[in-house]
Order: sequence, then structure tokens, then C-alpha cells
Amino acid sequence: MKHTLVMVFKLTSFLGLLLFFLGCGGNADPAKHFSIQLENKTLQQNQRVGVSIKNKKEVEISNIRYFMDGKELVLENGQLTMALPHLGNKILTAKFDIEGETVEIEENLKLLAASAPEVYTYEIVNTYPHDTKAYTQGLEFHNGTLYESTGKRGGSTVRRVNFETGEVLQKIEMDDTVFGEGITLMDEKLYQLTWQSGMGYVYNASNLEKIKNFSYGKSREGWGLCNDGKKIFKSDGTEKIWFLDPETLEETGHIETVTNKSIFNMANELEYVDGKIYANVYQKESMMIIDATSGAIEGVINFGGLKSKVSKGGTDWDDTNSVLNGVAYHPERKTFFVTGKNWDKLFEVTIRKKD
Repeated sequence: MKHTLVMVFKLTSFLGLLLFFLGCGGNADPAKHFSIQLENKTLQQNQRVGVSIKNKKEVEISNIRYFMDGKELVLENGQLTMALPHLGNKILTAKFDIEGETVEIEENLKLLAASAPEVYTYEIVNTYPHDTKAYTQGLEFHNGTLYESTGKRGGSTVRRVNFETGEVLQKIEMDDTVFGEGITLMDEKLYQLTWQSGMGYVYNASNLEKIKNFSYGKSREGWGLCNDGKKIFKSDGTEKIWFLDPETLEETGHIETVTNKSIFNMANELEYVDGKIYANVYQKESMMIIDATSGAIEGVINFGGLKSKVSKGGTDWDDTNSVLNGVAYHPERKTFFVTGKNWDKLFEVTIRKKD
């Protein structure tokens, strides 16, 4: 008798679900008859937002759960708290039961920073000479020596430089077909990108002998590089900054750069300092300070006026393209070094919040 009752219950549940499917026009996927309703699809980190399931068929649903980035969100009094470590474009997933069967639906949204970026300015500490033929794409200090990469097809190089005199100590010229981009140094290796060739290079930092090539994964192009001592960060001209494994050079994840109002996609040359990524804004006289975990743009450094201190008489000068680009942190001096493409000066600066 008990077995018979169980069978009757299962049959009844199945028939109920079948009738629901038939009521959906014969479509075996009922998900299209439900949608996630949010108070706002553009949200800020840690914000509480009202949420509900729009139920076109008005069938009974139960066990509603919400997920984002593989994490279940706490639903309390009809609200979700956007307590997530990573920001940017997100997919909110709702799972719920109908007659014992689980239905899953999704909603796209943007998760932005909790607060607006703070404004910073700079003070020039020292000024040094810089090669006006260097179309600067990357700068980095290593054992007191400045490493620099330059771009343009037919003019791309990797070089070691005496930053105080501007003397080029060693220079490797790249193939005329490639456009050199950003660099970073880690564990006595120098990593370099190219722009649109889909290819990067690894060199011995001491003598610039090439060790190997590597190809990109899902990232669009090669722009800037930096590292935190464990992983490499790579910008690609989109809102994404990718994580690279320093041994395999495979892309293992990414963050997206956002303010409290929008997703931003102009990160170029990169430098990592104490949990923050300092990123040149492409073709702008400014630099972003990005939280390396969340992607939140926490500050913007206004470098306005710096370009006016540069002589524009060089044969390679181009008003459109000879822009601020290149940032390196000197850990012993605790100062930043910045320059631009074909600039005749390298500036040592300190950075502080604007009064």
C-alpha cells in the first residue's frame, strides 16, 4: 500500500509538471516564463537591493536561491547584499523549484565601486634626460636599473637604461613586423608584450637574451604588464586586467576596472605597488589607482601640466601620439618615475591627495 501511494504521488507530480510544460506552449524549458526583477541593474559593492521572481504562469515556486560568481548570496527580507570581492559585468543566477524540479534563470547586471575615486596630484622631485626616439610603452626598475620597452613597427626595442644620465646600457631591437608594448620583471625574467601580434616574449633580465615566446589566450591585445611577485597582470585595451601564471603564461582569471558610476576600459601601462595597480589612462594626462583585487578605481592622478615641461622639438614628436605613458616605482626611493612617448625628460615624482 505504501509503495502504491509513493507511485501515485510521483505520478501526480509528473502530471502537474507536464501540464505546466504544456501550458508553456509545449516547450520543455519553463525558464522563459520567469525573470529576475531587481530595483536597479547597476549596483554598487555591498549595496542591498530588492529582488523578486516575476512568475508569468503564477505557478507555485519554492526554495529560491541566488548566486553570483559561484557564490550563494544571502536573501534577507526580500533583499540581496552585493558583498562580492570582484566588480564589473556580472550574471545573477536564480535557482528555484517547481513541483520538485529545479529551474535556473539569469540576469545581467553591473556591479560598480562603492565610492567615487579620490583625486591625486604630483610633485616633481627630479628631472632626468630621456631618449626622444623612445616611443615609451613600459618602464620598470630592477636592482637600480631602469628597464624600458618602446613601440612602433620598425622602432620597437627592449633596453636597460641609466636613468640619471639617460644612457642606454643595452638595447635589443625587435623584428620590424611587431609593435612592442608593456614589460614587467619577476624572478630575474623580463616579460614583454606586443600589441596586435598575439605574442609575448620572456627574456633573461641580466643580459636580455630571449628565453621563450608565449601566446595570448582570451585577452584581446597586448598593452601593459605588472606583477605582485606571484602573478602577472595584463591589460588588453578593454575593461579587463588579466592574471597570467608566470611559468605557463596562461590566463587564469581577470578583474574589471570600474568606478562608482561606470565600467572603464582605458588602462594602458601598469605598475603594481602595495596592492594597487597604477595604470596610465590611454592618451590622457592622468593615471588610475586600481584595487588589484576588486578592480575598483580608487583614485585618479592628474598629471596635467607635465607635458608642457617637455621640449617638442624632436624629429619623432607627434602632438597626437606623444602622450604620457610609462610608470615605474622605485622601491628604495619610494618615488614614481613617469615619462611619455618621445619625451625628452623622465620625471621623478611623489604622489599625494589633492587638497
